[in-house]
Amino acid sequence: MARSLRARNSVTNYAALLDIGDEDDAARPGPSKLPGDDDPGSDFAPGGDAPSDAEQDESLEMKLISDLSTPAPSHRPKGKGKTKTPKEPLAADLAAFERPSHRQMYTLPQPSVNHRHKAVPIFRHSSSTERLTRAPRLFGENATVSTNAYTSSQPVTERLNRALGYNVAAGPLWELIEDRGWFKEGDWAVDHPGTEASRRPRVYSDVPIYAQWSTLTATQAAPYLPTELTPDDGIPKDSSVTCDFGPFDQQQTVTLRPFETLHMSRLFPSSKSYVFNAGAPVWALDWCPIYAKDRSTFSFQQFLAVAPLPSTSHSPDVGARTNRPAPACIQLWALGPAKPGPEDDDTGSLRCQLVLCIDTGSALDLKWCPLPSHDASGTSTTSLKRLGLLAGTFEDGSVSIWSIPHPNDVQREDHGKPAYVHLGEPAIRLEIEGTSCWSLDWGNSEVIAVGCTNGAVAVYDIADALRSGQPVHDLLPSHYQYVHQSGVRAVSWVRAPPASSSGEFRTDVDPTVIASGGHDGTECLWDIRDPGANVMNRTRDVIPSMPWSPYAGGPVTIDHENAVKAYSISPSMMGRGHLLLEPAGPVWSASASEYHPQLAVGSADGSCIIANMLRSSRRGGMVPFFQHRLFQLDYSRTDGRLRMLDHLRPGETPDRANMAQRAVRARVAAAPPPSGTGAWPSNIAVTRVAWGSGSIAAAPLLASATASGLCRIDWLEGRWLRDRVPYGGIEGIRLEGGRSMDVDDEEESD
Repeated sequence: MARSLRARNSVTNYAALLDIGDEDDAARPGPSKLPGDDDPGSDFAPGGDAPSDAEQDESLEMKLISDLSTPAPSHRPKGKGKTKTPKEPLAADLAAFERPSHRQMYTLPQPSVNHRHKAVPIFRHSSSTERLTRAPRLFGENATVSTNAYTSSQPVTERLNRALGYNVAAGPLWELIEDRGWFKEGDWAVDHPGTEASRRPRVYSDVPIYAQWSTLTATQAAPYLPTELTPDDGIPKDSSVTCDFGPFDQQQTVTLRPFETLHMSRLFPSSKSYVFNAGAPVWALDWCPIYAKDRSTFSFQQFLAVAPLPSTSHSPDVGARTNRPAPACIQLWALGPAKPGPEDDDTGSLRCQLVLCIDTGSALDLKWCPLPSHDASGTSTTSLKRLGLLAGTFEDGSVSIWSIPHPNDVQREDHGKPAYVHLGEPAIRLEIEGTSCWSLDWGNSEVIAVGCTNGAVAVYDIADALRSGQPVHDLLPSHYQYVHQSGVRAVSWVRAPPASSSGEFRTDVDPTVIASGGHDGTECLWDIRDPGANVMNRTRDVIPSMPWSPYAGGPVTIDHENAVKAYSISPSMMGRGHLLLEPAGPVWSASASEYHPQLAVGSADGSCIIANMLRSSRRGGMVPFFQHRLFQLDYSRTDGRLRMLDHLRPGETPDRANMAQRAVRARVAAAPPPSGTGAWPSNIAVTRVAWGSGSIAAAPLLASATASGLCRIDWLEGRWLRDRVPYGGIEGIRLEGGRSMDVDDEEESD
């Protein structure tokens, strides 16, 4: 009996689908690709208000996507005949298949170039919140009223998203500052007024956390301070920094010694900025949160922790542990009123109040407990009062959590100079065998996530260890998962409550989702209840920072060619990135706030750039998509002097559409990208940026650090487009007092 063979199925012929099967171009190599999205702001499904001039392009691209998803015929076309399809539009679209590179990978199909990015709230809660009734006062009490929160209703959500996009300045709009952070320790009852004190309560105030402090003299503390050595004989030299400040044609040369400050109002009368010298490159800094009801007892001071390296020439060896003791320091800078009593025109004063001497090596990352953890004002104690809980990753490969003393309680030799305190054993030291801890983030006051140099992410529950009152050095992680193939450079919690089986949000439990980025170029989301992580995006670059933004609805991360993008983690938007800005150099750090949508980015080219994440991405809108360059740091190799430029004109994000899309859309050619160099001196990089946290009044504060040792604190304010508030005012935006939705502006139609 003859053997019968199984019928062979036909192979999909993509050349026939695309009408490129003639003799001239039938041998075109390479895999077939769907057209990429070259409009960086068009990553979401088209809305009903898409511009009418692009409807023809949209239908053309939808037809192409539909054709690609249709099964191929079971036979090849005979002869040299071609499928009759429109020639000219298809030729323009085929250029997208020949692009040499893609800016975004793992993206979902993007059928239209007119998609609009709209921030989607991760969870909805109908409780009230607070808003300011006047411009915030950093050194005084602020008046607030109860108002409808961002997620109180869908109309309020839409109006707030639109109104926040009308900010054309670098700082936040004080009228719309709102605390969108979530912590399980807060009161989330529906009938609760949602005050700042209830959303961010004081934690561990009645718990004696282990602390080992001892004061040092300036001579004893000298080995812990940054020291610059001469290259020839290795003799310590002065760590002073010489820099030119002021207007471009009227700059003044200023030399700052370590711990010295410069108030920029000396050069710009209206400036509220400070510059200070930390003595060496700074890799970590963070703001300390203060309980809302205790700010007056702290004299309305704001505290900033700054961690410099031992010297300018020091380079941390990632993954290699430094043997203890390894002298290093953490500086505590205090920004407070210059005069006693609240005054609106008080520009404040800045000085280093405390130097913490440690033996764990330099800090690679620093994070205060996100909730106030200081002692209550009326607490009686025999030892120094606690300012807060400070966690960090250090060169010895550990995560150490210290109880930090209040600077005002530390005795000092000279009140004009900082006090020196040696920190002994930390309250908690976390070490993992075979790897080093590199990055960390607090989920709340009880759980932390740690990124390791071997690609793993560990989760620790530290509440019981802190309450024990004894040093804990053998705590095991509750979760440990290999997420990346190399070191985890950035890790952040998605601070959103998990949902129960019935769909209700559990605001009384810990968060479960972690966003991380590593040296393998992947950006991942890991639900600790899931045995595996999900790759959100992949890029051929290092991911140095990945902050979580409740305003953008997801993490902010780095993509190809130094692009900074926001990714939504909403199920309907998963994997779709929205381009925010493109610095000229590699990104070192990015910071997003829980109080406003302004994003700050520090770059290797010496620039600190700020952009609004909620500016509408639709082409042709009336609001320009500004990139505000807060300052630019340059270096002269000839005389070894730095130059800091301020008050620079903002620029717009360039249109990166390719030539094929311009031909289809009949657009004029985009302006060429700005010219520049691809190499910069290492000492001008802006290594770290951090927005003010823990307070509505401190939301406009921005701290930044550079590789030269110069650090900066800025007070930034927002501005409405044309100085006009949409929807008839703040009450109309938030629909307060039963306001109807009949208020309409010409801005709403844009």
